[in-house]
Amino acid sequence: MSMINAYKAGGHELSPAEAEMIARREKLLGPAYRLFYEHPVHFVRGEGVWLYDAQGQAYLDAYNNVPSVGHCHPRVVEAIAKQAAQLNTHTRYLHRNILDYAERLLATMPAELEHAMFTCTGSEANDLAYRISLAHTGGTGFIVTQLAYHGCTKVIAELSPSLGNAAGRSPHVRYVPAPDAYRSFGEDVGEDVGAAFARHVAQAIEDMRKNGIRPAALIVDTLFTSDGVFADPPGFLSPAVETMRAAGGLFIADEVQAGFGRTGTHMWGFQRHGLVPDIVTMGKAMGAGYPIAGLAVQPHVIAEFAKTRYFNTFGGNPVSCAAGLAVLDVIEGEGLMENARQTGAYLKQELGALAKKHEVIGDIRGAGLFLGVELVKDRATKAQATEATGSVVNALRERRVLLSASGPHANILKIRPPLPFSKENADFLVRELDAALGGL
Repeated sequence: MSMINAYKAGGHELSPAEAEMIARREKLLGPAYRLFYEHPVHFVRGEGVWLYDAQGQAYLDAYNNVPSVGHCHPRVVEAIAKQAAQLNTHTRYLHRNILDYAERLLATMPAELEHAMFTCTGSEANDLAYRISLAHTGGTGFIVTQLAYHGCTKVIAELSPSLGNAAGRSPHVRYVPAPDAYRSFGEDVGEDVGAAFARHVAQAIEDMRKNGIRPAALIVDTLFTSDGVFADPPGFLSPAVETMRAAGGLFIADEVQAGFGRTGTHMWGFQRHGLVPDIVTMGKAMGAGYPIAGLAVQPHVIAEFAKTRYFNTFGGNPVSCAAGLAVLDVIEGEGLMENARQTGAYLKQELGALAKKHEVIGDIRGAGLFLGVELVKDRATKAQATEATGSVVNALRERRVLLSASGPHANILKIRPPLPFSKENADFLVRELDAALGGL
């Protein structure tokens, strides 16, 4: 069935323009690309926390974390345009932007992380971290959570089980359960979340050794966003990191989704756990829509890898660094991390009130402006309400609110709006979610 017929079969009327674009996508981009929602949406403009379709209708964006400081923020747009009008070239020439940006970025992190390296995407950043880990440890074994997403290069796809089995499974990668406190993770042996997660990491390391594999690194998204959003309690990640380091491996903190002030209390997700990573990878929010990503690394960790020349044609170019500097300026100047803390807490509180009305809400969790709302068929059994979650996501799209679903059963509403999201925006979201849940 063609994509157009599939959308029509779902009962959605497509405008001639929508049908034409969908047909062109199918012909030109091939079958691997996907569109959001049963009724695709065509956006032509963005501003702040709003996206506008071709008819000029506004949609509240409660999903997109790439435009971290808001869609088309004037300060970021101006910085990109100004630098693009002057010069854009690679890092083999001297330029102040990359130095100024690296200095500003590293100043937000623990002093041990002294070096920055730049790429274009988070996938590339994790791929580079992978290579550095191999060189430093001499190991080849990596540990990730069971539904992690770390990128789409060949190697990193093997560390991203959320892509499915078609992405490939490496004999050098071990998958451990996500630290899901809602589903009594570790309860069978009376452990807390941190101890249980560390135990699974230890078991994965032991299995590697039995198969002649030397551990290289534990890599986690510090909010476990693809697994279902697991943020608490702060500090629970430390025992697992200690376990990996005792085995000679590194800790890579994937901050592509958790970083840049999103948790509200800290600039970086790993800081909530009191950790100093060996490598920190970044992307998405870094340029608020302009392609820039990279990593921060401890000097002794990169020493062996540095014997090989590193070069990335576009990574760290003057325009991307101008965008990155502007993003930091806005986060700091507009108090967006504090806004994430305050608005995130308010939204969590209002969602809690909504849960008293709708039994389908089983759990609400997260930090700052990254929240997960787990929908269940029954609160006692915690059976996942996958179908209902899909219905709610699509109902909200029709009510012009954007969010998505996460977790192994796609039953967790994923809420991660741009950081200027206000209490008024939160009220709008909760009101529309109330209506969508009422229609189940």
